Amino acid sequence: MEVALGVDVGGTTTAAGVVTTTGEVLVELRRPTHQAGRGSAVQTIFDLISAVSSETTRRGLLPTGIGVGVPALVNAATGRIGDEALNVPELGGLPLATMLRERFGLPVFVDNDVNALALGELFFGAGRGVRSLVMLAPGTGFGAGVVLDGRLVRGALGFAAEFGHAPVKFDGRPCWCGGRGCLAVYASGRGIAEAARERVGVEPSALPALAGGDTSAITAPLVFEAAAAGDALAASVVDEACRALGAMIAIIINGLNPELVVITGGVAGAYAALEKKILGAVADHAFRSSLAGTRVCIVPGDKALSMRGAAALVVYETRSAPREP
Repeated sequence: MEVALGVDVGGTTTAAGVVTTTGEVLVELRRPTHQAGRGSAVQTIFDLISAVSSETTRRGLLPTGIGVGVPALVNAATGRIGDEALNVPELGGLPLATMLRERFGLPVFVDNDVNALALGELFFGAGRGVRSLVMLAPGTGFGAGVVLDGRLVRGALGFAAEFGHAPVKFDGRPCWCGGRGCLAVYASGRGIAEAARERVGVEPSALPALAGGDTSAITAPLVFEAAAAGDALAASVVDEACRALGAMIAIIINGLNPELVVITGGVAGAYAALEKKILGAVADHAFRSSLAGTRVCIVPGDKALSMRGAAALVVYETRSAPREP
């Protein structure tokens, strides 16, 4: 049986596994990314691939390639990671695809982790049967990936789909990217937590008490929890997040006309309970006819989903490769 090896590299945990061409996960392993100490992510990646490769041999499976999703800009043509890799700085600038190809003797495809997630949904998840989808991944930050007419959109320099750093409020809060009013400062986990922390000193809220008196301990999950319990400040922050997310989805629908928009990532689980509010915000801004032809679904993120997305890179690149006449 032909299979793909997938690796999802995160700042805290890295997962590797064996995935069939239909998306079934046969093997999954997880380890702390820096299990051997600071700067050890590459060794963790090699160790995990060695472990799952041994399992494919034991089971008589035929690996067709290795896909790796990383939290960084990637030159997908060469498999070289950009100079900055979020939370895994030792990967910056590495020719990771070449390193893995020389070690394991298989085709290797490296890409941004949210691009990989988009392909995972296209081939194995909610996007089966569609040709165009947009993946939005609110987590600590806010990533995104775009597939149009069956092709992953990377852009001229790999910066395509940076919707998290597109403005939803021109005079809004400063963003850590250097811009202002970006979607990420309103709808990401970090943005939601920071918005609540800024306001608790001047507005009444139960959040400081819920955080044990330490306002720096206010997190996005805590804000969502307080909002659900009726805390006015938390509810205001969450409402702003939903409106910002809805506005961006409307921009995507009006501008790209995808068949599907998928919301996943670390904050997606909290947004699932607010789907009606988010879709209401989408309807305020999207063309009615375009919105009617677009399905919006929320898929709570996990490592298995991300690892399966990395394996989808192999499926995508293998199918997209030019064939000899």
